[in-house]
Amino acid sequence: MRVERLGGDKIRFFLTLDDLIDRGIEKEEMWRDIPKVHELFNDMMEHAYQELGFEVAGPVAVEVFALPAQGMVVVVTRGRSIEHEQGDFDHSDIYELEVTMEETDEIIFRFSEFEDLIQAAIRIQSQVERGGKVFAYQDDYYLIFDSDLETDHLETVVAILSEFGETSTVTAAVLQEYGKEVFANDAVNQLVTYFG
Repeated sequence: MRVERLGGDKIRFFLTLDDLIDRGIEKEEMWRDIPKVHELFNDMMEHAYQELGFEVAGPVAVEVFALPAQGMVVVVTRGRSIEHEQGDFDHSDIYELEVTMEETDEIIFRFSEFEDLIQAAIRIQSQVERGGKVFAYQDDYYLIFDSDLETDHLETVVAILSEFGETSTVTAAVLQEYGKEVFANDAVNQLVTYFG
């Protein structure tokens, strides 16, 4: 589980499939009101407090983005805390959750070294017919696959990419807005052709 601050009242978690499996949670159960999901959310809030000093009480908006073969991104936005007329906090309901869930076809991996990106491209080329974009952003390189990914071996491709990089918590929208485009399309084949 990784957490990062997006703003004063917003944080983002990345949960791997292993994080979910360790807790006995299926991806489809994340939106359900069941004890093990509440326990996961409490663990996430504890982790956010320890890592970032982010405290939550009162209404909370939770957005869950399911990523294919990778896990999910959970964005938590805190609202105003609920207070009684006397000004005391009502501890009977610490979290008031509003959960929305979306699924994306994007696969985004971050590589701290260009050489790691090249090695990953060489290893997955036989599995990927074509596809991918590469962006440079804040001294890292990002390989993005969306609907352009042509493969029958998605889990193998993700496993190989995980050996050389890590799943990104930065979204494609951020990379397109603030990153520098290195390869606009067919990035895997271009990386292997020019650097392999």
